[in-house]
Amino acid sequence: MKKVLTYIVFPLAILALLWFVVQSVSEPVKFNKERDARQQEAITILKDIRTLQVAYKNVHNQYAPAMDSLIDFYNNGNMTIVKQIGSMDDSLAVAMKLVKRENILIPVKDTLFNDRPNFNPENLRYIPYSGGDTVIMKSVVKMVSGVPVPLFEADIPFDSLLKGMDHQLIVNLNYERTSTGRFPGLQVGSIENPNNNAGNWE
Repeated sequence: MKKVLTYIVFPLAILALLWFVVQSVSEPVKFNKERDARQQEAITILKDIRTLQVAYKNVHNQYAPAMDSLIDFYNNGNMTIVKQIGSMDDSLAVAMKLVKRENILIPVKDTLFNDRPNFNPENLRYIPYSGGDTVIMKSVVKMVSGVPVPLFEADIPFDSLLKGMDHQLIVNLNYERTSTGRFPGLQVGSIENPNNNAGNWE
């Protein structure tokens, strides 16, 4: 019996213990690597939403209230760009009033994201890896120091973005965020406090 314990049971127990130790170390490493990759995709979406929201506000003096409005703005809206004829650095041309600026109305989809031929505004709705969960977007006009200020935010919760990954590590990550008063996920802008449309990853 002692030989069985010495040569079979104890070595197996040691191997099992080593396996658990390795797993406990490697699982968070794998989790963080996958989380970083997913976050990069989500950040791109939030940056695109911010770009469109800023353009929408420049036209409508407020932010889009819903994703449908934002997508319609990209597909069917127009925005004004300023075209300058001549150079303001040419003092003679300026003196002779040869330098002109013209406001030109052009479609939004011909202006934004031109460097990305596969850009599809419908993809802004959905949180990657979530199985169809949608980005949470809100906009308000809030009085700040007696002045009405348009605000917006767009949220991607970790519960959606990290769906299918280690549940306990997601719970731990959410707790770490909420216990310090931070949003448990990625967020751009804020309807609570003006933050110049910053992202919480910046």
